[in-house]
Amino acid sequence: MLNVNNLNAFYGEFHVLKDVALSVEEGQVVVMLGPNGHGKSTLLKAICGLAGKVNGEVIYQGQNIKGMAAQKLVNMGITYIAENRELFPYMSVMDNLKLGAYSKNARAKEKENLEKVFSLFPRLVDRKKQVASTMSGGEARMLAIARGLMSNADFLCIDEPSLGLQPSLRLEVFKTIKEINRQGKTVLLVEQNIPQITELADKIYVLEEGQISFEGDKDEALSNDHLKEIFLGL
Repeated sequence: MLNVNNLNAFYGEFHVLKDVALSVEEGQVVVMLGPNGHGKSTLLKAICGLAGKVNGEVIYQGQNIKGMAAQKLVNMGITYIAENRELFPYMSVMDNLKLGAYSKNARAKEKENLEKVFSLFPRLVDRKKQVASTMSGGEARMLAIARGLMSNADFLCIDEPSLGLQPSLRLEVFKTIKEINRQGKTVLLVEQNIPQITELADKIYVLEEGQISFEGDKDEALSNDHLKEIFLGL
């Protein structure tokens, strides 16, 4: 479904990503682990048309999408769910969700997708009129994911959904991502230092200093001493 080849990304003169290669098959959950500041978020943004200077290949469904505008990629079925949520803080939960369905393909399925996100996140039903800025951290994270799903995307790039959440809410978010995947969505997920994330993953990559330092399934990850100690905290 997605193949990234020799991907390089730059912020000014700073070389963030260095010949990164990865693949995601349809229906998978692929997890990208790594320490802060080593390029994980930049990788998702580069895939989703939100990074600055990028070279290399980003092949989605057989087409090189590198350099395409983010809005066009949303129409193709790719959405980015940011680490900082990027909600409209003074708008209601419902208005935030409806804005997630701004693309032509999504508007046609707005009602159907609203029903789906409310079944995945039932607490949002009771908060439809609530202003987004007054939500708790966990609720805001759920709203961000729900708004991403309103885009009718098939491929979700989710950036650190558990960041800043207490353990019980982390597990709830991971459980929901697993259900989203079960319903047919493909997920590329960035996380760090979360042992439970291996339960979600069909494949795990580790990004260190802008380069892929590990690729394998969860069994290989859990048997890798460096990965266990440094990234999984085991």
